Parts: sequence; structure tokens; C-alpha cells
Amino acid sequence: MQDFIPFEIIEGDYDSGMVLLADHAMNRLPVRYGSLGLPASAFHRHIAFDIGIEGLTRRLAAMLNVPAVLGCFSRLLIDPNRGEDDPTLIMKISDGAIIPGNHPITQEEWDFRLDTYHRPYHRAVERTIAKAGASGRAPLVLSLHSFTPFWKGVARPWHAAVLWDSDDRAVTPLLHLLGEPGDIVVGDNEPYDGALKGDTMYRHCMVSGTPHALLEVRQDLIGDEAGIAAWAERLAPVFKTLNADPTLHEYRIFPSRTGPYPV
Repeated sequence: MQDFIPFEIIEGDYDSGMVLLADHAMNRLPVRYGSLGLPASAFHRHIAFDIGIEGLTRRLAAMLNVPAVLGCFSRLLIDPNRGEDDPTLIMKISDGAIIPGNHPITQEEWDFRLDTYHRPYHRAVERTIAKAGASGRAPLVLSLHSFTPFWKGVARPWHAAVLWDSDDRAVTPLLHLLGEPGDIVVGDNEPYDGALKGDTMYRHCMVSGTPHALLEVRQDLIGDEAGIAAWAERLAPVFKTLNADPTLHEYRIFPSRTGPYPV
């Protein structure tokens, strides 16, 4: 593990009350896995990482002076935004790409990837959120992702979207603030449903009652530095406004649409 650190913590003002997360920030693999049998081109696709999100998260963390946690391994190795018992945790095929290095896979290798990459990332997230909430005031956790402009040949109309389970405290104002200028289409639980048992928001926010939201930006809009800069300028004041709301710094547990929480 020492030759590959599975996470990066960007330091910031922990008293600010905000934490940024980027589960799928990078497309990297440890040397031991080569390319998982895939061509180099696969690692420039959405199947390997969330295009544009590393740059967007770094820029927002700097602009807002808030801590952030980045996942440093490709989702092709193991997906940090999946629960440990999720069958899609280690994908055998992703958007038509067969992943030879993931099939067949032994239980020993499955457990090794959990212990060496997935769990250390989540421990870093847990530590960072705990540090930001050390005063007793709940931090606002904002998770950043990106989605493809097309799926199965069909264009996706949304420029950005907010995904969530049942805690709408940060979601409702975020949707309003994003849509208020009237120049973009904002999806509500599009193009995916945000209720996913065991994912990052479930694990670190829903179970503990920590206020949160997951924001998706369309990848063609943040595929270069100009796009990243433009969206950072758009999002920074929105995030700052959310963070100034005292009701978004209170712990309150909402029931999950996925079913009862683990005891």
C-alpha cells in the first residue's frame, strides 16, 4: 500500500463547517495492476473516473478555504461510492468495456482491494468530517461527481443535477440557487436516483444525520480548464450561501428510502 496512497486530503479551515468530497477524482491504478487488461484509452473515459471533478474540487477547496478528500484510485479498481456488499463494487464490465483484470477475481483479491484502497479512503473521509465537526456543529458535506452528456445515444439535457435520498435540507436550497439564474437545466435526482444503500453519502451523512448533498456536473462542461474555472465561479458563491445557513449545521437523522439503517 505504501507505494500508492488511496486518498488525498486537501487541508482547509476546518472551522468553516464545510467538507468537499470527490470519490471518483482520479483514474490512477497501482503499478501491480498494470492497466487491468484495458487499453490506455479506457482511462480517459467516464468508466475510469469522473471527468473534470479533480480540478473542480481543487479549485473550489482553494476558493472557499475548506478541506476536501479526493479518491486517488480509479473506480475500475474498486468503486469508493459503493457499499462493501454491493455487487457492483468491483465491476466486470462497465458501459460495454470488459475489464479482464476484474474477472475472475478471488475472494482474497476482493478483500485485499477493500482493505488497501476502499477502506482507507473512507477512513480519511470519516476523519475529515469528524475534524470539521469537532466543535459539535455539524459540517455541511458536499460530494462532487460528473456525468456523461449522452447515455446509449440519448442526450442528457441537464447541465447539473442534485442527487439525494430523503434529507432535503441542503438539497432544496441548492436546487433553487443553481436554477435561479435561469441559464442552466438542473436535474433533481437525475440522471440517477441518489438513494443508494452503503454509498458515501449514506455511510457518512445519512446514518449520522449530517447535512449533505451530492452535486453532478455534466462532463462536457468541465472537460477543460476554462470549463472548470467557469463552474467553480458559479458554484463557489452557491456553496458559500448554503454554508451560511445555520440550519445546515445541525444533526438530524432522516429515514432512508433504501430501508432501515444497520443496528
